[in-house]
Amino acid sequence: AETFGISTTPIREALQRLVAERLLEMQNNRSVIVPLLSAPAFEELTRIRIAVEGLAGEMAATRMSESGLADIQATLAGMQRAIEAGDARAYLSLNEAFHFAIYQHAGAPILLNMIRDLWGRVGPYLKLLMQADRYIPQSNDAHRKIVAALEQRSGPTVRIFIEEDIAVAAAVLSANLDAAREPSA
Repeated sequence: AETFGISTTPIREALQRLVAERLLEMQNNRSVIVPLLSAPAFEELTRIRIAVEGLAGEMAATRMSESGLADIQATLAGMQRAIEAGDARAYLSLNEAFHFAIYQHAGAPILLNMIRDLWGRVGPYLKLLMQADRYIPQSNDAHRKIVAALEQRSGPTVRIFIEEDIAVAAAVLSANLDAAREPSA
């Protein structure tokens, strides 16, 4: 609070809200941490993400404007530049922008809020994707397939490629989460 020159009350309230939403966990010493997802919880989140994000992508395919598609294509190009520059952080930020640019075109605000909540739960772990050398270039191949399906306005194909993208990322994350859960020797 001192750093930002504000009262501790709004910070405390924000932390309490994040604890209530299970995005943070309160410790006995009153500090908060990002909880490490259990394997079953991560698997459940992945299954839900596959279902709802695939649905949002399918819905967006037929509602996508030309300018919306152009924005997504530009984001994909930015992702490629981030890969070429070796900037994994920029890539992950653009990855989120890419997905949400698609989902916003679904015309389903309740669904979009559900997806935001799911990303909030898995988001702290996305940095683990940076530890997988081959994942990021491979991921952009999946994104090119998604864009091609959007260009064809093929909702079912967009859904399939989004589902595959999430499943591949989840497999990489799961392996890295398993390693993070193992006690240090």
